[in-house]
Amino acid sequence: MTAYEHNADVVVIGAGVVGNAIARELARYDVSVVLLEREADVAWGTTKANTALVHAGYDAEPGTNKARFNVTGNAMYPRICAELGVQFQNTGSLVVATSPDQVDHLRELLERGRANGVPGLEIIGRERIVELEPNISPEAIAALWAPTAGITGPWELAIAYAENAVENGVKLMLSSPVTAIDVEGGRAVRVHTPGASIAARFVVNAAGLFADEVARMVGQTDFEIVPRKGEYYLLDKRAGHLARRPLFPVPTAHSKGIVVTPTVDGNLLVGPNSYIVDSKADLDTTGCGLDEVLAGAGRLVPGIPVRDNITNFAGLRATASPGNDFVIGPAPGVPNFINAAGIQSPGLTAAPAIALEIVRLLGEAGLALAPKADFNPIRPRPARFAEMTDDERAEAAACDPRWGHIVCRCESVTEGEIVEALHRSVPCTTVDGVKFRTRAGSGRCQGGFCGPRVVAIISRELGIPADEVTKKGGASRILVGPSKQGNWQCEYGECGECSGPGASGARGRGEEAGAHA
Repeated sequence: MTAYEHNADVVVIGAGVVGNAIARELARYDVSVVLLEREADVAWGTTKANTALVHAGYDAEPGTNKARFNVTGNAMYPRICAELGVQFQNTGSLVVATSPDQVDHLRELLERGRANGVPGLEIIGRERIVELEPNISPEAIAALWAPTAGITGPWELAIAYAENAVENGVKLMLSSPVTAIDVEGGRAVRVHTPGASIAARFVVNAAGLFADEVARMVGQTDFEIVPRKGEYYLLDKRAGHLARRPLFPVPTAHSKGIVVTPTVDGNLLVGPNSYIVDSKADLDTTGCGLDEVLAGAGRLVPGIPVRDNITNFAGLRATASPGNDFVIGPAPGVPNFINAAGIQSPGLTAAPAIALEIVRLLGEAGLALAPKADFNPIRPRPARFAEMTDDERAEAAACDPRWGHIVCRCESVTEGEIVEALHRSVPCTTVDGVKFRTRAGSGRCQGGFCGPRVVAIISRELGIPADEVTKKGGASRILVGPSKQGNWQCEYGECGECSGPGASGARGRGEEAGAHA
């Protein structure tokens, strides 16, 4: 393939929540920006499989990047989510002690949080805990109350960041893994992908799990990204009442612990555990790991109803070694190559503040930052049938009958929503892309009813054969071969829209389901 040539003031590598936040922040200025993503859509790395929490900031050691950017980012969330039309609930959170020795640790967290500048922290007793959380364990004796904590939709935020960036002039290139970076005279000058080469004045490394590999392309070898896996249960909305806010155990040296939390969409999320794995592609769940998650959750909220489990999934955190802190700043000897690496928890919370810092560092490195007169920070929230009043639904269906056609029964998602998602400013070409934008396939049946219909709508709207529609890009095709009748057959079984019952391969219902699918 002949590589196309592009020029950019800044190339941002990685379209997770941090890379997208950086691209959107750069879009405020009169600079040309190219945002590169290795996957077929944005937010398909760590961003789509985490606990979806906006942390208060008491956990990180004072003086670290984690502490600094967590607290600053937390304060930015109400404004950012309002501008971008993203769900955010300021629920507060509790760290729950179940023994006297753990109360001593709560005091340590309280002092650490105060040193970090976290407002409103206090230790509360059992009576207040039960008022806040009626389903809490009878063993809970005290808790650290953090009123500034909350919950959000991680991929929803990342997609909104990307859309607003693109609408303000950022060029997004999907399915574009970085293969090499040219360094001349101590500066990164060109970024290569399989289909394009981009001449760049500055490069930002926000490549998540692969940030160390990208850094090595410019000769930086002083950190390594170690993947740390966490496994989850996602429960049906009828279990969502069991927690009103994120509930943490007293943390360990390696993890904030197994959390029980509601999601912004009303489900209950339980997890994660935490352990190092060898592969950056290891997203398998394990029996022993899931047992560990359920046992840990039960110490906070007894009787988690496993019968209401929708799916299990795993996510990987990009842990930086050595140091276990965010790696923020220029590569040694390459001043125009700026890292935003090792962004594990509380990276989702810190993303808005990290974006500001990266732009500041680019300015220090020589990037002219003239504000763009026509920058528009507003990305209206896409219309959702499930969030409409009856009158609004009737009006939408009268204007476009597709808004009256329910495709996903579990989540009340209409054909009109799916069509709208497929034609927004950030390309959406896959079943998972539709899922993360509309929640079609996110309910109890996990796409068993709506999956084939989503495939048909994607095929029709994008003008591609149905057998070329994929779950998540690459070779993940939904339709796998012709039936005896000569028609294409889906992997979902008897769907009513393919050639009949049965499938040539089983579909893993829990595969990479995301933070609160």
